[in-house]
Amino acid sequence: MMLDIDLQSVQEVRQCLAQAAAAQKQLQAMSQGQIDQIVQRMAEAARSEANRLAALAVEETGYGCVADKTVKNLFAANEIYQSIKDQKTVGIIRRDEQKRVWEIAQPVGVIAGIVPSTNPTSTVIFKALISVKAGNAIVISPHPQAARCTKEAAAVMQAAAERAGAPAGLISCISTPKLSASQELMRHRLTDVILATGGTTMVKAAYSSGKPAYGVGPGNVPVYIHTSADIAAAIRQILQSKTFDYGTICASEQALVVDKAIKRKAVAQLKQQGAYFLDDHERKRVAAIIKKDGGLNPAIVGKSPQALAELAGILVPENAKVLIAEESEVGLEHPYSIEKLAPILALYTASDMEEASGLCTRLLELGGLGHTIGLHCQDSQVIEKFVLDKPASRIVVNAGTTFGGIGATTGITPSLTLGCGSLGNNVTSDNIGPEHLINIKRVAFGLREMELAHSPAAPTIASSTPAPASISRDEIADIIKSVLLELQSTNR
Repeated sequence: MMLDIDLQSVQEVRQCLAQAAAAQKQLQAMSQGQIDQIVQRMAEAARSEANRLAALAVEETGYGCVADKTVKNLFAANEIYQSIKDQKTVGIIRRDEQKRVWEIAQPVGVIAGIVPSTNPTSTVIFKALISVKAGNAIVISPHPQAARCTKEAAAVMQAAAERAGAPAGLISCISTPKLSASQELMRHRLTDVILATGGTTMVKAAYSSGKPAYGVGPGNVPVYIHTSADIAAAIRQILQSKTFDYGTICASEQALVVDKAIKRKAVAQLKQQGAYFLDDHERKRVAAIIKKDGGLNPAIVGKSPQALAELAGILVPENAKVLIAEESEVGLEHPYSIEKLAPILALYTASDMEEASGLCTRLLELGGLGHTIGLHCQDSQVIEKFVLDKPASRIVVNAGTTFGGIGATTGITPSLTLGCGSLGNNVTSDNIGPEHLINIKRVAFGLREMELAHSPAAPTIASSTPAPASISRDEIADIIKSVLLELQSTNR
């Protein structure tokens, strides 16, 4: 029976890919205006369905909260749409008249979109928008725990696209997500590029598929609070960021590193603004539920502090926004130091910036290389010194890392797929957008003749002997006469 389901799922993938390839050929023939109209209608549909899709996601997965997932859907439908709507993605997109080079956009073709269970509907909206904007079709592979809401989000986007003139099959979603189906999607000859958001195992599978892939790494985000920070503002931003959708965005804060000189003030602000500090007993109970089978315990992902407390067998106040445990060690054997996709924070104390810098780097090396780091500081010299050597692709200063990393509160490109560069074994450190889903052809006009070396001639040998003086005609005649006389005597 299981084999039959696997075969059906694989067959569904092949059908979706065949339809996507045909639809993409039709889309590729459309003008920039036509594609922009389709993308606009898709964004409008996502906007109107944002709350319903959020509710479906929470109901199916049990992760996060409806209000925040609605905000994430709207972020994709509004901010991401606004950032890409005027982007040229069809035909000649740039002309450099000085260098006489034209750049022509060519869609990559069919995208395999891997979607996580933590952000199942907002990621669909985002990936569908940037794929179609770049002239591509997309086939989505949902997480098994979020199959229904992911498929519904894809259906909303496809229906809106069709109403604007897009072909059928442009945006589709596997209805029965199986490992065999995901593998078929990533390896099939009709798949051109993989856009993978999910766990480390899935991203590694994408990169080993033999196809070009954009993947992301984990985000064990440390945040340094310097002595010069506006402490009240920093704590407010951190708590808003970490508690958003109960910590399910990978750019959310995981550990606070606080200067010893301001620790008392920082702790007071944390408590005043809703953080609950675990005592030794509570700390051990919560630590016991963070990991399972060597990795993050899925039972804690996207849960409220109260739900986490119940799971751990402790009691916390109803108004507790986040659970905080003091920590001094970094390593897999210390659960508070790993990435926790839940409202749990580790608190480290540093004697100075050098120690804080080392702690932040160790936390990134443990499980967040290339992703994101936060800094709250008002001293520009300290900021410049701190950021230069950090192994992170996004360094968010004086803002929550959740919102800063995705470009909601910073000038970074708005995106829901955050590259980690070579540090995180990713192909790019960018926030992914339509520009990553097109090939650029370059038309280059001749500007000058090539200067080639002259034809080989007899080598000229430099000599220190001075050149002979000029010889007169009479002297030449005497030389010839003497040579002839010498020849005559030799013949005799």
